[in-house]
Amino acid sequence: MTINHFIDTRGNVTEPLTFTEAIIKGIAPGGGLFVPESIPTITPAELAELAAVPYAERAARIFIKFGVDLPDEKVRELCRVAYGSNFDTPVIAPIAHAADGRYVLELWHGPTSAFKDMALQCLPVFFSAAVEKQREKGASNEDYLILVATSGDTGKAALEGFRDRAHTRVCVFYPKDGVSDIQRKQMVTQEGDNVCVIAARGDFDDCQSSVKAAFDDEAFNEKLLAERNVRLSSANSINWGRLLPQIVYYVSSYAQMVAEGELAMGDSLDVCVPTGNFGNILGAYYAKRMGVPIEALMCASNENRILTDFLSTGIYDISDRELVLTPSPSMDILISSNLERQLYEITGRNAQAVASWMQELRENRRFQVDRDTFARLRELFREDSSNNDEALSTIKRVYDVHGYLLDPHTAVAWDVADRLASDRPVLIVSTAHWAKFGTDVYRALHGIPAGAALPEKLAELSGVELNEIIAKETGINNIPDNLAQLDNKRINFNVDCAPNLSGIENSVSAWLGKA
Repeated sequence: MTINHFIDTRGNVTEPLTFTEAIIKGIAPGGGLFVPESIPTITPAELAELAAVPYAERAARIFIKFGVDLPDEKVRELCRVAYGSNFDTPVIAPIAHAADGRYVLELWHGPTSAFKDMALQCLPVFFSAAVEKQREKGASNEDYLILVATSGDTGKAALEGFRDRAHTRVCVFYPKDGVSDIQRKQMVTQEGDNVCVIAARGDFDDCQSSVKAAFDDEAFNEKLLAERNVRLSSANSINWGRLLPQIVYYVSSYAQMVAEGELAMGDSLDVCVPTGNFGNILGAYYAKRMGVPIEALMCASNENRILTDFLSTGIYDISDRELVLTPSPSMDILISSNLERQLYEITGRNAQAVASWMQELRENRRFQVDRDTFARLRELFREDSSNNDEALSTIKRVYDVHGYLLDPHTAVAWDVADRLASDRPVLIVSTAHWAKFGTDVYRALHGIPAGAALPEKLAELSGVELNEIIAKETGINNIPDNLAQLDNKRINFNVDCAPNLSGIENSVSAWLGKA
């Protein structure tokens, strides 16, 4: 067992942590993000071997390569728990050949029908193993509170992954008016004795910034530990335990496409990823670093296009930019947390530069990278955005021409892939089942502009009822039970809070006081 260690993007970690220590801690001191000291490589022979084993074994082999500080057989056991009958297909992450040169990586076959399941069915089982390891060593007897800010999908996936786990509680904050009806109902109907869901009266950036600030509030953390014996940890993509499973599905996809004869070993593949927080496309970057023959990393933004603008100019500026609510709410983000890891890697791990840029962003709401860093970004990424109506028209076009139904996030990626495409095959990353966003899928199929009212007879229907109409009209009746049965579930959470640090901390304290 080779053990890798973790440092942070802002240079504040003086004693590197192991994998289990890093995932428990979640975020580094001073707000930086953990990264492994070394990135492993994968050979063509190893890639070919992955195609012959189940997805859980593929994941285990990548985890072991990254030096997880658990016995190899324990890693395999945990991966089998993470990727088993909880998914609706034994393939776990199937690839649909949807059109000539267009392959869709379907990451929504888990229990909450969104790509976050790929990581959040995995992170909780490794987190629990990490806690047990600490307790066995006598290093700690504390419990952990998983504090989550969500733009829609992470929240439900975290709730489902951590529910009823020993020594762990999970509290999720979501923007009150910034998620779909289906996403909201998935969260507020969540069951489990250790879960809490709270709506914040603001947008996702308010949620995310306030939750990150809670981690940095020493007085709050000391109070939780003294009064509740609880430490904070994170299940957001700032946690390396979220990112490693995302690397896995890019490595796995290449191996699978070779095995299915869609690629010859060594052929280059382009990847197009709809992303707001940058973690999903960062997983593809690390797979490329490992040696997977990924050529172009296509970064697809929605109408908020902060990443498109940054990658095309080298200037990250939100000083005079308002967040726009779109049909792809999981991408409605202006502060892309995982971009920090990318900047750290692309600067040759220059923690001082990263810390300076993050301070500028915090204080001035903008920063500009140096000329060399910008040049490296231009070499690595291609970028574009798809506005609201372009994304909806893409849903209709792809359905009419190919009979394949996209959700709005995947439609953003398909549209961008069409504009940036080369002669190479493109793997389009599909992040959610269409039925999570049925209102906008219906708009798309019926030529109704984004944001426009639905016909009166449909406006009062629930998301579940509208999905049934779409399924009948299209003949695509593949709605997962976890979405189809939502209207029959009891609402367990109906509270909200101010979208700031005190609102987050007061809500957490009140909930823990009742628990």
